[in-house]
Amino acid sequence: MDFQLNEEQREFRHYVHEFVAKELKPMARETDEKGEFNWTAVKKMGPLGLLGLEVPEKYGGAEVDAISAAIAIEELGWGCASTALAVSAHNGLAMGPIVKYGSDALKEQYLPALATGKGKLGCLSLTEPGAGSDLQGGVKTTAVKEGDSWILDGAKMWMTNASISDVMVVLCRTDQKGGSRSLSHILVPTNTDGVTIASAEKKMGLKGSPTHAVTFDEVRVPLENLVGEEGRGLQQTLATLDSGRVGIGALALGIGQAAYEAAIQYAHERETFGKPIAHHQAVQWMLADAATELQAARLMVYWAAWLKGEGRPYTKEAAMAKLFATEVSERVCRNAIQVHGGYGYSSEFEVERMYRDTRLMTIGEGTSEIQRLVIARHILNL
Repeated sequence: MDFQLNEEQREFRHYVHEFVAKELKPMARETDEKGEFNWTAVKKMGPLGLLGLEVPEKYGGAEVDAISAAIAIEELGWGCASTALAVSAHNGLAMGPIVKYGSDALKEQYLPALATGKGKLGCLSLTEPGAGSDLQGGVKTTAVKEGDSWILDGAKMWMTNASISDVMVVLCRTDQKGGSRSLSHILVPTNTDGVTIASAEKKMGLKGSPTHAVTFDEVRVPLENLVGEEGRGLQQTLATLDSGRVGIGALALGIGQAAYEAAIQYAHERETFGKPIAHHQAVQWMLADAATELQAARLMVYWAAWLKGEGRPYTKEAAMAKLFATEVSERVCRNAIQVHGGYGYSSEFEVERMYRDTRLMTIGEGTSEIQRLVIARHILNL
């Protein structure tokens, strides 16, 4: 067993880290306070391959391995969780289905601009007011064939990137009979007539990553915009979420790493009872736990990514990695605030924002409770 990154992966981590340290981390507070997406930095990501991590090179992507993709999202999360979430959703949730299931025509039409930063981003449209975890039975948005077009009607919510995207991959009900083959993915340009994007949601954290409700009112797109097979939308979604869970695990890991580093720095600077608080055992134990759990989470995230890259089953491992990494990140960020004491509760210190940002990670992309269900069903052969 070899637990070392190869030379290419180490070099990739280095240049992504350097970019994030220069372009994202210094702007993270402003991004949060203004609630504005950091387009300036994101437009610079195209030439670096960060907007097309696993997109084939022939479509303008970087075509990196799955571990390198996780490393990139981890580093982005270390710098600015808002930007990292938007870029992760763009790479994994939006382009993932197009790359894996889309026709050659769809790939040629949409991937080059999405992967190189010459256009806006992409997004995946799943959740509805009555359909969060229950996608099979809860999705009400419909797509009906009419001549050479699909006609979409319905409403979605919690769509990451909706207002900053060129295209949406929308999960629709294409067979009213229901069942596991009643849903399909359909690609919808965001500027299509009948698409209405509501104002951005007001959120606890991740304020620089816009999230919206979206309605579809007789939205007409070509039949050719079907992504993958008709009736396979649920299965394609579940596979896409497996990949996305590796990304969210990596993102949470990056946030936790940043909070851990901030706590160490503060522990050396802050003095009480005549010495730096780093010399107090209570502080040492919190930092020791953080270092241990972050290391374990990193190995789990990279392990799931490795299985994905090898083309092996990884649904259980992705759920494990997402569950553990996100809950670890929340504990690390909580204890980083504790190390800072009263100052940690102030927005003047970065750990306050990190705690707010990481709170979503145990909810989005499948809650911790759903991850436990996925894991249990695998280990119990249910």
